[in-house]
This record gives sequence, structure tokens and C-alpha cells, in this order.
Amino acid sequence: MTPTVSAGVCWEEHADLVVVGGGVAGLTAARAASLRGLRVLTVSKGGATDTATQYAQGGIAVVAPTGDSVGSHVADTLAAGGGLCDENAVRSIVTAGPAAIAALTDLGAVFDRGRDGDVSRTREGGHSTRRIIHSGGDATGAEVQRALGSAGLPVLFGAAVARVLTDERGVTGALVLDERGFGVVHAPAVLLATGGLGQLYACSTNPSGATADGIALALHAGARVADIEFVQFHPTVLFAAEGRGRRPLISEAVRGEGATLVDSRGRSVTDGVHPLGDLAPRDVVSRAIAERLAALGEDHVFLDARDLQGFADRFPTITAYCAEAGLDPTRDLLPVAPAAHYSCGGVVTDVHGRTDTPGLYAAGELARTGLHGANRLASNSLLEGLVVGERAGAAAAAERGGLRVEALDATAPVLPRLERAELQRAMTRDALVVRDETGLLAATTTLSGAHTQLCDSVSGLEDAALTLAARALVGAALRRTESRGCHTRRDHPIPDPAQAWSVDQRLDDEGELVLTTPQLTGAN
Repeated sequence: MTPTVSAGVCWEEHADLVVVGGGVAGLTAARAASLRGLRVLTVSKGGATDTATQYAQGGIAVVAPTGDSVGSHVADTLAAGGGLCDENAVRSIVTAGPAAIAALTDLGAVFDRGRDGDVSRTREGGHSTRRIIHSGGDATGAEVQRALGSAGLPVLFGAAVARVLTDERGVTGALVLDERGFGVVHAPAVLLATGGLGQLYACSTNPSGATADGIALALHAGARVADIEFVQFHPTVLFAAEGRGRRPLISEAVRGEGATLVDSRGRSVTDGVHPLGDLAPRDVVSRAIAERLAALGEDHVFLDARDLQGFADRFPTITAYCAEAGLDPTRDLLPVAPAAHYSCGGVVTDVHGRTDTPGLYAAGELARTGLHGANRLASNSLLEGLVVGERAGAAAAAERGGLRVEALDATAPVLPRLERAELQRAMTRDALVVRDETGLLAATTTLSGAHTQLCDSVSGLEDAALTLAARALVGAALRRTESRGCHTRRDHPIPDPAQAWSVDQRLDDEGELVLTTPQLTGAN
């Protein structure tokens, strides 16, 4: 039977696995599944390098061969995670790190080395030792993207997934929109690796395609999301008056090499705030900056890197960003401010990327494996993408390989959506670094004004996804009447031990978000 869709099905394909997203997790998963004999089709909204992975500067956190241990890396991750990490998941992913790096190196990835010939390692916020490996100084993500992209697997560029198609047995395929119109890819497995939700906010380090697509696709396919209120704001994004959209970040590695944060009066921003000072976890530093800016009535602080030797050689990408803004890091104080950077929560999975829906997998920033808890430790993201991406691709091959399905229900989605500029204004005003009940209720009111419409364009699909993700985030932030990790409530400024659990959400039959019974930490 040929499926029908209100906008008309213009094309059909068959695959064993559809991977949605072309960053580190998606490409790793696609390669793992392909090596196990699956026909894999990767769907990507942008081009080959239009991913969050491409822009990752700092590096990859992986246990060093000397002076470090799995236990130390696990302890640092748990300390940053604010009591919501799944310790078993953390240990599983951290332990797999060295093997994941070895596999990446086998693909041709090149990491920076010191004069002694060993791989160079730096230290970033929240880490107790130097364990961050990097490439091209501050271009690690670009090197990871290059190495993984060299596998030559089929990718459908410029295409958006409108729906994950399911029946009573699980996944049957994906409804895809590209330049040909709507099409159906019949497949028994779909792996979502769409990245983050940074475009909920007016200023973000994320690429323009980070519109929470995977959150919406998973919810509509019956999966759960959790910890979505925990959005990490990178503390040091290069500030520009009236800056909108993706902003370049100044990697924590710059502070790891000795740069300091100061306000307009030359005073330290983090002195007395945390024992690690400027190298405290990101939520601590972002909150310290936000509080200092509120006290001074200003919109940015400064990063002083003038005393760093060899800045341009160590950080060529950042040097180029600064030059574009007319700044010289060896001479000028760099204006910085927090901006939306990373979603610590997401689609609930195990450490093999499995969701509640048979045949639906998720990996990378989109997934909530239990690694990050309430706040991601710096440079654990590429690690997670490599490890869980590999495992999810292998799981799809083992569990769904050989199944034959036909997607029959392929109608185009009709969903509530708010105009993006209005949504971003509300979220930036009412759900940024520091929140309170008044602002969150105001955001709820704004989001309730969304109108249900046919989503037959990529921008329409993105706006609908952002609207649903915003509703989920604001709902969870209202429920969490405490401050924990990178969720800060001005009206509830301290952690509440009784709330040391994750807020789960799913869609009911009417399409309304339901906050389910809180799950104890570790019940993944």
C-alpha cells in the first residue's frame, strides 16, 4: 500500500536505519551500523559542516594515561552534575573514552602533540587535572567532523524529518521534507542525533539548525524527555551589542591557560565564589557573571588574556573571531557574556541510545543518558557523542537489522507553533540564566498563544519544535522550585534535597505535556 500525505508523497526510499543529524553522534552511529551491514541513510538539514560539532573548540575529555584515572574523571563529572547524574552511566561512558579516541584516530583524526611527542592535554572548568585533548589548538570539533565525514556514507543534505513514523510494533520509518517535497523513508529504526535547542534564545553558540527538532520528534513518537530545564549557558561568548543568533564562544581552555574574568572596574568576577575560581563549573561562572552584570547594570564583563604567551598559535580560531570584531587578545580586554550553549537534558535513553519506543534511538546532545545530570562537565559532550553514537548504531543493527516494515500513516504534522522572534524574546527575557516564578509564568502565557497550523515547510517544522521544547522547558523549570546545576531560581536560591530527581515529561493522547512521577536518580 502506498502511503498518503496531505501535502502529497513525492518520493519513497527504503533503509535499515535513518540517522537524523550529521554531527559527531550521528556520523559515528551511521558508521557503526554500516559496518554491521545495515543500509543507512543520514538526513541532515544543513551542509556537511553545519553542525554543533564543527564549532566545538575546547576538546574531548578522556582519561589521561598517567596522573589520572577513570575514578577521578567520574568524580569530576558527578561533582559538576549537581546530584542528578546516573553514576553507572557516567562510569560506563568515561571508561569507554580511550577506545573511542583510538577508533577516531584510526579514521585519521589528528590531535595536537607536545614537544615530547605525546598528545597534549589541557585543563578546563570543573576538571581536577589536564585530560582534555585537542586538535588545531581550538578546532577540535572541525577535526572530528572531518575524520568522521571521510567515511563516505550516503547523506541527504538540505532535508528535515517531519515525523518519526510508528505502528503498534515500533518505528516504521520517517516522513522527510526536502526540495522534492514530502517523502517517506521506510525503515525499522530511526536514530535521532539532532543536537541542541540553542535557538530557543536570541543569543546562542549553536548553529542556526539547533531548533530542538529531536525533542519534538521523540515526544510525538512516544518517548520521554527529562532534565530539559538544565540549559548550560557558556559563560564566555564574545559579546557584541545587539548580537543575535550564533555567537562565537571563547573556550574555557583560554581560562585554563591563565586568562582571568574581570568586570568593568577591574575586579575579579569569581573571587570568593568557588574554590576553582575562573575554572569553576560553567553554571557557577555563568551565574557569577549574571549576578555581577545585574549588580552593575551592564551587559558584559571582560576576559583578560593579555599575558598569555603564544595566544594566536594556541587559539587560532578565537584569534580570528576577535580580529573580525576588531580585537587583539594580546592587547585588548575581550568583552564576554553568557549565552545558551548546551542542553544537559533531552530524550531519555540508556547508554546504548535506546528510548522507550522500539526502534527509536537517540545520541549526542539530544539524548539524556544520565552522564550530565544538572550540569555538563566541560568537554564531556564529544566524548558522549563518540561513545553512545557507536553503541546506538550497534544496538540498531543488533535489534532491528533484518526487520521489514512499511510505513502507512504518513500524514503531514499539524502542530501549535509560535512565531520564532516572539518565542525567542520570551525565553530570553523569562527563562535565561536566572529564573523566577513571575518570569516563567509570563513565558507560559506567551507560549499559550501558539496557533495550530499545518507544518509543510522547514521553518514551520522548526518553529513547532521550538514551541514544544519551550513548553517542556518552562514547565519543568516551574516544577523545580530550587536552584540546582545550571537551573537557577532567584526565588528558590538553594538546592532542595527532596528534589534530587529528574522531571520526566511525555505527550498524552491530546498532545499535551504530562509531567510524570519523578524518577529517582539512576532509574534510567
